[in-house]
Amino acid sequence: MFLQDFLLQKYSVVIIDEAHERSVYTDILIGLLSRIVPLRNKKGLPMKLIIMSATLRVEDFTENKRLFRTPPPVIKVEARQFAVTVHFNKRTPVDNYTGEAFRKICKIHRILPPGHILVFLTGQAEVHSVCRRLRKAFPYRPQRGHTDSMETEEDLKKSKRAKKKNMSLPRISLDSYSTLPVDEGDKDRQAGIDDDDNEGSDLELELGDHPDSDNEEKADPSIPLYVLPLYSLLAPEQQAKVFRPPPAGARLCVVATNVAETSLTIPGIKYVVDCGRVKKRFYDRVTGVSSFKVTWISQASANQRAGRAGRTEPGHCYRLYSSAVFGDFTLFSEAEITRRPVDDLVLQMKDLNIEKVVNFPFPTPPSPEALISAEQLLISLGALEEPPRHGRLSEMERARLSCPITPLGRAMAAFPVAPRYAKMLALGRQQGCMPYIITIVAAMTVREIFEDYDRPAASEEESTQMAGKKARCVQMRRLWAGQGPSVQLGDLMVLLGAVGACEFAGCTRQFCEENGLRYKAMLEIRRLRGQLTNAVNAVCSDAGVFVDNKMAPPTESQVLCLRQIVLAGLGDHIARRVQAEELLDPKWRNGYKTPLLDDPVFIHPSSALYKTLPEFVVYQEIMETTKMYMRGVCAIQAEWIPKLLPQYCHFSAPEESPAPWLCPLSGRVKCHQQSTFYRVSWKLPAIEMDYPEGLEHYKLFAKFFLEGQVCPKIEQFSRCLLSSPSTMLKTWAKLQPRTEALLTALVSENVNNRTSLEAAWKKDERYLLSAFCQWLPESLHAEVSKSWPPI
Repeated sequence: MFLQDFLLQKYSVVIIDEAHERSVYTDILIGLLSRIVPLRNKKGLPMKLIIMSATLRVEDFTENKRLFRTPPPVIKVEARQFAVTVHFNKRTPVDNYTGEAFRKICKIHRILPPGHILVFLTGQAEVHSVCRRLRKAFPYRPQRGHTDSMETEEDLKKSKRAKKKNMSLPRISLDSYSTLPVDEGDKDRQAGIDDDDNEGSDLELELGDHPDSDNEEKADPSIPLYVLPLYSLLAPEQQAKVFRPPPAGARLCVVATNVAETSLTIPGIKYVVDCGRVKKRFYDRVTGVSSFKVTWISQASANQRAGRAGRTEPGHCYRLYSSAVFGDFTLFSEAEITRRPVDDLVLQMKDLNIEKVVNFPFPTPPSPEALISAEQLLISLGALEEPPRHGRLSEMERARLSCPITPLGRAMAAFPVAPRYAKMLALGRQQGCMPYIITIVAAMTVREIFEDYDRPAASEEESTQMAGKKARCVQMRRLWAGQGPSVQLGDLMVLLGAVGACEFAGCTRQFCEENGLRYKAMLEIRRLRGQLTNAVNAVCSDAGVFVDNKMAPPTESQVLCLRQIVLAGLGDHIARRVQAEELLDPKWRNGYKTPLLDDPVFIHPSSALYKTLPEFVVYQEIMETTKMYMRGVCAIQAEWIPKLLPQYCHFSAPEESPAPWLCPLSGRVKCHQQSTFYRVSWKLPAIEMDYPEGLEHYKLFAKFFLEGQVCPKIEQFSRCLLSSPSTMLKTWAKLQPRTEALLTALVSENVNNRTSLEAAWKKDERYLLSAFCQWLPESLHAEVSKSWPPI
């Protein structure tokens, strides 16, 4: 939109809601709009920018002079919500907070008046674990004709009548919304669910105080609980269940991740149980390793969670931590831009002609290290021009973080994927590989396309079913990996096979369920394939690519090409298998070494290359769990690295044996060179390369020119030369004027290959004639002049 109309002249008001989530693209949008608004005002086309949020850190905007030179007005609208009473635990469980959540839910369900329960946990595994325990403790058995997702018409009518009756004329102020902490334990005691032991309390004896108490999970069907999970990877039709009225006679309990924290209102929620934690993805800025870590939420997030209980009636929020711990929480959540790589953002901003990204008005700027890392990656991918390495220090400093975008970079910016994947798309036309590259990139961009069958099961029957589905999924992944050369494409071949098989079957929900694929992910891949296909055709009008649902598997030569394209895009993600002499610790067995990590990384047991263990691989990313595992692994050959990634290699001087030669097809001077990879100095095999730039390159080209290898028409005169062509390579060559004349002429026009020589002759047909005649007897000068240029 900004590329077509930077000033957004079609719009008079722009509203950005939920700005407190501080996603990367929200921050970039706000930064751009902070410049567009004053520009529009100067042109007499005023535009309003409204930034809305319930828990925004206002200071990031009002006190940021780079963002808004004049502080914008702040309008506070009081929340029209029912009162929410907050209860803190006296003690904060360090490890077993899921057990504490289970206990709290049991007490709420047994003691407190009707009202649905919303529980916040950190991840899918925890959600399923607590759901299983709750269903066992309070089993809900649907009546005949009942299903988990639908109710009879009579039940729905009763539910609606009951809701109308309960909601009529509430005796409460709608402007009263409180999440202020009360004294620890006071409100719990008032509600009758204090965590401390109560002597003589039959209730506490019945429930028990320990999370692992058998009594807690003793089935009590007299008070059924309708338990539903809610997390981002859950199928949409399963997520929709939480918005429907529960079956008659059962209380609804939604066990959710932070997906239910904002922008979501589940009807009838009266009780919120907050574990106070969230699982976030963290990136190591130096090594690029990503890991999911459970951390404390911010106070703003805690208040958001509490607010879920006051949407339709007065509610209670039970926090599974003390008020002292709450006081140590950060006030607001950390902006996403400060904890993730920003290479894709830097590329998009360069494409918008924002060359000095470090000066962009970010609400919260990324670290200088992140910007430097992003620019270095984009330079290595060819998306940005390389800054000068020589010159004045001040000029080199100015060039840093302000490298202009290249034509390749503009093409890469047209693709809505990470720059590494965009480079793969830019190279994908070779050997008809574009449809496969589009499919691979789409599958790599969409996370978690396979179902997780390692989560806790609700029953023994479900556990048996999941084991069978897992075995089926493993079998299909082996099938999709192919045989022979296809296996070397590794996990990417599995992705390609999975998407191809799913599309061939019509991308149905049944096929996905039978083969361990997430239906939602496969639909997203289908959408992204179409989007990338359109982008490729827009960038290259003669590409003629289309989405083929009956796509045939790649041929052997195409698999080889795909592996090389993947290497070109993921060149900074290379790992080498640990050598025998490096096995100083048993934990390194079957491990791989990467340039930036001291510890080993491993191929995951589910990978197609787990048993093969190639010497060199590239990987999509490294995830840290019990070990550091590589995801999206593909095998490569060592000799490809210096050829495709010269920017990451250190080359030795050209080898003397075999001696440098002129390639008859390309007309370029070739040689063999040894190289080592990056800062780890992995020795790579000697390969054929273009001779390095320098004076020696021109001398060799002059020798081959005199011998008639560059232009065969000169060969007839080579027998009459006054000096041997090899004179050009002698240390004393400067003593002969003819060698200096030829060398000077070549260097002046930067001619060291056949292509550049022919270009020079197009400019001046007499180029090199005088210098060449100095090597011949005067009697031949006229004959040479008649046939010049010799092409």
